Amino acid sequence: MTIHREGYKSILISVVVSVIIITISSFCPHRWVFYASLFISIFLTGIVLQFFRNPCRNFSQKENEIISPADGKVVVIEEVMEDEFLKEKCIQVSVFMSPLNVHINRYPVSGKIIYFRYHPGNYLVAWHPKSSTENERTTCVLEDERGRKFLFRQIAGALARRIVFYGKEGVNVKQTSECGFIKFGSRVDVFLPLGTEVSVQLGQKVTGGITALAKLR
Repeated sequence: MTIHREGYKSILISVVVSVIIITISSFCPHRWVFYASLFISIFLTGIVLQFFRNPCRNFSQKENEIISPADGKVVVIEEVMEDEFLKEKCIQVSVFMSPLNVHINRYPVSGKIIYFRYHPGNYLVAWHPKSSTENERTTCVLEDERGRKFLFRQIAGALARRIVFYGKEGVNVKQTSECGFIKFGSRVDVFLPLGTEVSVQLGQKVTGGITALAKLR
């Protein structure tokens, strides 16, 4: 396991602040203040470290499967109208990431990025029904070799204030490769063609880059 590059700055700030607090508390005549500061600083730094962890995983590309773009829990499986780009009814599968999950995002399929947009917005809790259209978010559309289009969104939650996306329009990408990162609690929506066989259930825990969300017919 390694630490993701998106966490370097946050970890550095956490360590510096912890050192300052511990140093100041060491001059306090009450020793319990020093030990309390030491414990809290180590605990909070540990939380930051685990949040930006990048576990080693064995990924494999599967042409006819839609792979989960994130770690978390499936909170939505429903038929919806996708109005931003596809302009058609789709099956929406949403994965909620708690602050304890790995927050690296991965491409659910291989293909060419034919559309990308960043949308500023609100910070409703990630499981709120309107978070998909009102929160800060990105929208990416991939087109595979057979011309099938797949849309997915990174959505900021109440705690997440920064979405990172690495891809650009016109670039070919591989399934399971890193596409971005969302800091703190958030979610990812995937929009699939009608008729797609969903492989997960509501409440099921999934692993980014590993768990198949659906199979294409």
